[in-house]
Formats: sequence, structure tokens, C-alpha cells
Amino acid sequence: MPIGTLYGISVGTGDPELITVKGLKLLQTAKVIAFPAGINGKLGIAQQIVAPWISLHQHQIALNFPYVQERLVLESAWQRAAAQVWQYLQQGTDVAFVCEGDVSFYSTFSYLAQTLQQIHPESLVQSIPGVCSPMAAASALKLPLTVGAEKLVILPAIYQLQELEAVLDWAEVVVLMKVASVYPQVWKILERRDLLERSRIVERATQKAMVIYDNLRDRPSLQLPYFSILIVQVKSRDNY
Repeated sequence: MPIGTLYGISVGTGDPELITVKGLKLLQTAKVIAFPAGINGKLGIAQQIVAPWISLHQHQIALNFPYVQERLVLESAWQRAAAQVWQYLQQGTDVAFVCEGDVSFYSTFSYLAQTLQQIHPESLVQSIPGVCSPMAAASALKLPLTVGAEKLVILPAIYQLQELEAVLDWAEVVVLMKVASVYPQVWKILERRDLLERSRIVERATQKAMVIYDNLRDRPSLQLPYFSILIVQVKSRDNY
């Protein structure tokens, strides 16, 4: 019996209409849909995004991926998730794993697919690209993320502020993801470098609860949610 394919389907950052046509077709024809489980019994974001597009006859499975840094804990979760998915794939059933943003951009899907192929080398995996958060945030700001030959740096998380100091010395556009926990320190760096008026924050880009701060000069102590992105235009632009 031919084995099924694990599809990693990018569903964008919140707006259900940001899924691609290809992703939507695969999603709606899949018998099994998997997604990261939500926290504290709540629906996960990816599950909420695709809710308008799926039907009751499609089987849904929530896979648990803990929000921790411990490698052994994470690997154990990836192995359990891979085993759950393999139950369907080995029977010839395709599984559509829906993932917020883009499946190749700091995505849980990357670890699931890698683990699955390590345990079952014969498994088939296909990724469907989509809209990731920096692009969604730039769109919400009605500004291009980059123009001309601008050098772009994306920092997925700041564990040492020296990283930010270093990239601000040479990059022309800097995107800071997961900035909430270090925002007061980041604000001070931007103030010292006179970059606050060229810095913008987008909370929950493209979601109904989206909030935009387009000038941080008077906002040294914002209480930001986890899904917040800060975009710094380091060099001035003539037309923007």
C-alpha cells in the first residue's frame, strides 16, 4: 500500500484569506488535518485560521508542542507527534499539518517533518509556502519591508542585547520577533541611537485584534503580547 504524504500548509498570520490557492485545495481535500494544540484548552492559532475552510467530516488531531527550551523535552514531543501522524500516513492517508505563518520560517513543522523522516525514511513530505509575520507586519504598516539594496536582518529572539547592537551597526532594516520580554531594554537602545521615530510595532499582524504603534518615542514601557514584531528602519528613506 502506498504511504500518505505529510503536507505542511502555511496558513499565514491570522487572516484566513492569506492562505494560498494551492494550500487551500490541499487543506480541503485532506481527510486528516493536524495542527499545534492550543494552550490551556484554547484553540490554537492555526486551527482558528483554517476553521472557515474545513468541514466536519475531516478528522482533526491536535499535536502537543511544549513552549520550552529544554532539548530533550522538545525531542520527546516531536517524536510523539511524528508517531501520531505516522498512524495515518502508513495507512495511505494524507495528513495536512497547518502552521501559522510560513512552514519554513521558524516553524514547528520543520521539526515534525525532520523527526518523521528520521524515524521513517520512506515517509513523504511536501511544504506549501505562505505569508510569514515580517511580511504581514510590513503590509499592515503599508510600507515595503525593504527597498533597493537595503540589508535586512531578522532576529527571532534576543537573548543578548549585544546582538541587536551589532546588527544596528550595519543593517538598514531590522526585524525583532518575540520582542515583548526585552522591550524596555530594546527601547533604551533605540533611544540612544535616535531610532525611535523610525521604529514600529505590530501586535498580532492581520488578526482582528491587531494593534499598530508607528512611533515609539513616547512608549518606553508597552505591555506587548507574545505575537509582537518590531521593525526598525535604521537608515532613512527619501520616499518613506
